[in-house]
Amino acid sequence: MRPAWSVIIFTTLAGAGQGLLLALFAADAYDAARGQASLAPQFVAAAVAASLALVGGGLLASFFHLGHPERAWRSAAMWRTSWLSREVIALPLFMALVAAYGAMHWLGRLQGALVAGALAVLACVVLFACTGMIYACLKFLQEWHTPLTVANFVLLGSASGLTAAAALAAWLHPVLAFPYAAAALIVGALGYLTRLASLARNAGLRPKSTLATAIGVKHPKIVQIAQGAMGGSFNTREFFHGRSREVVRAMRWTFLALMFPLPALMLLAAGDSIWVLGAAFLIQYAGLLAERWYFFAEAKHPQNLYYQAIS
Repeated sequence: MRPAWSVIIFTTLAGAGQGLLLALFAADAYDAARGQASLAPQFVAAAVAASLALVGGGLLASFFHLGHPERAWRSAAMWRTSWLSREVIALPLFMALVAAYGAMHWLGRLQGALVAGALAVLACVVLFACTGMIYACLKFLQEWHTPLTVANFVLLGSASGLTAAAALAAWLHPVLAFPYAAAALIVGALGYLTRLASLARNAGLRPKSTLATAIGVKHPKIVQIAQGAMGGSFNTREFFHGRSREVVRAMRWTFLALMFPLPALMLLAAGDSIWVLGAAFLIQYAGLLAERWYFFAEAKHPQNLYYQAIS
């Protein structure tokens, strides 16, 4: 498949924003369970603003993937059957609940904030599931049709959000910097392992279709002479990335290095340094961009069996 940068930026930014909200509410709920309210108001406000900015930035990027952005509202109409429509509904609901959570915190209404925060977490989980299932539900794309797809979206988004929370905490609430960094290491390791598992699974996949089954000719050797058109087409542009194997391989090694190993070393050495933790988030995010590019490029659309002269 062709990696669309608008979708890559949307999924990575939104995932980080969702993970940041989960990190903030986890600390808030822990305080409530102990009967305390120790979170610095400036930290809560900054975390809520950053979460909304990340998700909002991702939403803005997604509009560049639409042929007619003015008709975007129509994408919610098929919510009964479409995971994309459900995502379109869940995302603004999540943002509204996060904004309500932050507003109630700022006004000192902690009980109301906890209720709004819990609802925001529920919307966050639904949004993660919808985004992952958009790809995992496609049976004809074997690389995506696995529970590992949803797990990767959840774990990688949560890990980047925790790293961002650690950087914010080092700035405005230092006591939380180490717990967030430790949580980022644990969740990041889980996300890394699930991504390795998906790479191992996908390496063993074999196409279910062949040229023989596609055209109904039972012959042991079929050779394509022409692609059926003089130049490129929508099919050759949208369903194949057009990059060499060397580029795809380099992108895989890039995300395998930047997504977890290098940020993990920085998290271990950071202490409460906002500069090291901030750099760890940026490097991890660069790795996630490479990972999401590879996620799309790795998927082999069955139609490329026909357009093999191009792909």
